Amino acid sequence: MSDKHHRQIYQPNREYAKDARIKNMCEYQDLTRWAEEDYEGFWDSYAKEKIDWIEPYHTVLDESNTPFVRWFEGGKLNVAEQCVDRHLDVRKNKAAIIFEGDRGDKQMVTYLELYYNVNKMANLLKNEFGVKKGDRVVIYMPMLLESAYAMLACARIGAIHSIVFGGFSAEALRDRIEDAEAKVVITADGAYRKNKPYMLKPVVDKALEGKTPVEKVCVVERNGEDITWVPGRDYSYNELIKQQSPVCAAEPMDAEDPLFLLYTSGSTGQPKGVQHNQAGYILWAQMTMEWVFDVKENDTYWCTADIGWITGHTYIVYGPLAMGATTIMFEGVPTYPDAGRPWKMVEEYKINQFYTAPTAIRVLHKMGENEPAKYDLSSLKVLGTVGEPIDPPAWKWYYEEIGNSKCAIVDTYWQTETGGHMISPLPGATPIKPGCATLPLPGIMGEVLNPETGEKVEAYEGGYMCVTRPWPSMIRGVWGDPERFQKSYFGDVVKDGKPVYFTGDGAIYDDDGYITITGRTDDVINVSGHRMGTAEVEAAILKHDDVAEVAVVGKPHELKGEGIFAYVVLKTALDDAIYSDNIDMMKAINGVIKKEIGNIAVCDQMLFVPGLPKTRSGKIMRRILRAIAKGELITQDTSTLEDPSIVTTIEAMV
Repeated sequence: MSDKHHRQIYQPNREYAKDARIKNMCEYQDLTRWAEEDYEGFWDSYAKEKIDWIEPYHTVLDESNTPFVRWFEGGKLNVAEQCVDRHLDVRKNKAAIIFEGDRGDKQMVTYLELYYNVNKMANLLKNEFGVKKGDRVVIYMPMLLESAYAMLACARIGAIHSIVFGGFSAEALRDRIEDAEAKVVITADGAYRKNKPYMLKPVVDKALEGKTPVEKVCVVERNGEDITWVPGRDYSYNELIKQQSPVCAAEPMDAEDPLFLLYTSGSTGQPKGVQHNQAGYILWAQMTMEWVFDVKENDTYWCTADIGWITGHTYIVYGPLAMGATTIMFEGVPTYPDAGRPWKMVEEYKINQFYTAPTAIRVLHKMGENEPAKYDLSSLKVLGTVGEPIDPPAWKWYYEEIGNSKCAIVDTYWQTETGGHMISPLPGATPIKPGCATLPLPGIMGEVLNPETGEKVEAYEGGYMCVTRPWPSMIRGVWGDPERFQKSYFGDVVKDGKPVYFTGDGAIYDDDGYITITGRTDDVINVSGHRMGTAEVEAAILKHDDVAEVAVVGKPHELKGEGIFAYVVLKTALDDAIYSDNIDMMKAINGVIKKEIGNIAVCDQMLFVPGLPKTRSGKIMRRILRAIAKGELITQDTSTLEDPSIVTTIEAMV
């Protein structure tokens, strides 16, 4: 293979490839060709093989109302049955979930025990709280077994769950509760982090002040801290669950019924409720687990994500359980009590597939470069990365020190909206180039297109990363806002006269047709693999009484991949000496961000400036601000700005 930039190529481990599900590039190309030549036949075959249908579907794909497509219409299934019930005949005593708490406490749950626990929680929701098919349930939980039970219990009775990351603030939680019109909130009193309890229930209490759609709050008592109990609203899960039957009939769901909502930041201030539906989502979750991680019957798999993000949905709970795997849930942080914690767990549980974010890899490398050598990591077969492109130095350490130069690294590209992996190496087949997403998975029509013409770009030309045909696990809508769904994802690129799905990312091909993702093309920042809308952060900053204007951009960050850089114009003019060193003001503004969104959105850097570069129509030129933050040369034409001199002023202040 040639490469304009002479990127080193790593061939698959030949011994490993012998037993992989997709063993070589010929098999990959055969699958890809099959999908290209008979798209519906391809998906029809896998849907019949992977899903236990209650009633068969009559139509594989209906594109008559694109982008509001329908998959497997007429079919009925239950996702909880896909993940639990169907495994009871052959693996009821197999470990389904292994839980390790922050403090080292451990619990193993078999598929039979998972079945009983999910049924009990499903009965609790139905009988105690009146939850029925189509109701929305918000889950605001730490990484506990009960979090997985709650997801699957909702799926069992046909309720739509919406998980809100436990680091989000009361205001962010309330926004999501109100948008989803949630009837019930499932939370915990708190959890443990670095051997210290932290609280979640008080955040829920604050979020529910005043009038909300929430009728009941179910509280898992994890750490026994004192909390406020609101009579008639708050109930103890620990008490109520004792009274529930371990048998609960699964609700037959239409293939296109909603399974869950997951709110993601966008380029406008209001988070979007991404909707995923039943059959297509669970099909692709299972297929990508099998293809990308190549998990086998006796393997133990660990994804370090939080269930509050799509990675936790698809690759901690739904994907692994759909294929009958053993999945690990970890409550703590990977660097506590030291940076050897993950490698200690790999050794103890004989973990075979390890999936984490480049941010975590960089932190573990920086804080514990010599830790991996202390542990036996020989059980590892596949290493994965998610959330952002991995830089070559981190890739090299991961490959050599964690994988002993034998494990494939699957650098997975996908999004909340895609439901599962879209572009990724296959561990037994794909020659890997560090930092390169490689090739679309079979069945995924991913192309880098020229946004003006809709044509596929040439090598190294650069374009927009698009998907030109619907796929089963794709976003089905923005909750309650079909117009925003169309505008957000199908309003930018047209190919052959039809709008196609645009990911929001730029990308390039190399000489071999491999795809490298070059980053966001819109106003979204990727912080530690989590997308933060600049508008949402700006809206929070503007709530500080002294802020007149603000513009937020991303800036490369050694550990996070991308950090948040804010240019702030204050209402009261300050002299130049204060502009660049107003620590107290930065702390105060970050305090507002924590309150409005959460710690994840705090700014790493803040520059207090006298004004912002704007066009005469008032549009802020963020491209210029991004270039300044990165220390790059300004190449944009500044003559159209209302005050071109502001660019020079800001440059001198950085």
